[in-house]
Amino acid sequence: MAMLIDLFQLRTFVAVAEEKHLTRAAERIHISQSAASAHIRAVEDNLDTQLFIRTNRSMELTHAGELLFHRAKALLGEAAQFASFARELNGKLEGMLILSTSSDPQATKVGEIITHLRNTHSLIKLDLRARPSSGTRHGLKSGEIDVGLLLDRPIDLDLFYYQLARIEYVIAGPVAWKDRIENATLAELAALPWLTPHDSSMAYASMLVEMFASKGLELNTVIHFDNAAIARNLLLAGAGMMLMRRDLAEEGARQGQLAVASIEPASFSLYLAHLASRKEDPLIRAFVESTQAIWPEMTLVHSASR
Repeated sequence: MAMLIDLFQLRTFVAVAEEKHLTRAAERIHISQSAASAHIRAVEDNLDTQLFIRTNRSMELTHAGELLFHRAKALLGEAAQFASFARELNGKLEGMLILSTSSDPQATKVGEIITHLRNTHSLIKLDLRARPSSGTRHGLKSGEIDVGLLLDRPIDLDLFYYQLARIEYVIAGPVAWKDRIENATLAELAALPWLTPHDSSMAYASMLVEMFASKGLELNTVIHFDNAAIARNLLLAGAGMMLMRRDLAEEGARQGQLAVASIEPASFSLYLAHLASRKEDPLIRAFVESTQAIWPEMTLVHSASR
């Protein structure tokens, strides 16, 4: 019997393998749960191989599934690169790039990058998605996303990282709490009401761990969020404390809207990332070149073991 497995089914397989959950995987790749389930069944039926062990709470890869998972990711990357090279043959670079970025477009300068890309390559279209760093990494490796702008550490061997800038974050809070914030100790700051991220793998959460949890302090979290822009709005309304980009926090303090703690700032690097296997992809190269035009100090960073 002929084997009929398409790229959409492979993408679903990779997403489910990474999320270990059918519903979350379906939401991630923007299809229904029933469609995701059908894709997994189709792949297993065509291969005549069980890929997952299903439980009430998760879907774990079998040994065969684990082996095929790595090949599926490689095939998705090769398929995207093949399509890019095919489009370049007619002498005009065209196609669709799926870009993931954080919810802080001012920090990434994503608007300027896209404008430069469109002015340079008018036939390239973009699909822009807002995701935290962890979601961007997963999307890059599964082939759902082509390039990402993210706060991260260059730890993933499958990815190329280009460092754009080092961004400092300070502890900020409502101006009404100014007397309690400006000269407070870390312990006193931790006891105030806090806005913290849902996703513990977010760069924001990592900075909080370094500042507080590593010193044995537990934050008094009153509200969880998954979008930093919404959290900043809650801070301005007086709901709680949060980490904020230093330039934004200091501007807010000058305008009398925020109070900023005197504690040493945290910092994280901003990166452009893509699959290492797609470094010669014409569409990826075009985006990298436009990013470097906006961030002239951009440098390629290799992970420690590469």
